[in-house]
Amino acid sequence: MSDQKIDMFGGILPGEPLYKIAPTRDENGKSFVDFMLIIPKLKKKPANYIDQTLKDIQMVLSRYSHEVVFANMDLKINCLWISHKPRPGLCRELTSAIRQYVPEAMLVGDVSR
Repeated sequence: MSDQKIDMFGGILPGEPLYKIAPTRDENGKSFVDFMLIIPKLKKKPANYIDQTLKDIQMVLSRYSHEVVFANMDLKINCLWISHKPRPGLCRELTSAIRQYVPEAMLVGDVSR
C-alpha cells in the first residue's frame, strides 16, 4: 500500500525526485504551475482509507485532465504534487475540489486556515 502513487504519466518509477520527473514547460516553452498539498497522517491511516482517498483524488484530477499535466502522491511524506497549465484560479479550484473529498488536505503556503 505505501508504494501507491498517483501519476498522470505511465511508467514513472517510484522514488524518483520530482525535479527529474515533473514537467516544467509545455511544447512552446511556457511554464507550468506547480503546487503541493499535504494530507496529514495519511500514511498512518487504514489501507481502505488510503485507497479511497487516492481514488477520490484521482477522480478529481481526471475531471481536469485537459489542464493537469502531472500529479504525484508520495505517501512516505503525505504530499500530493500537482503541475498544471497556467490558468488564473485553477490552483484554488483544484484545491477546493480535492478538499470536498479530502477535507484534511492543506495547501502548502496557505495561510487561510
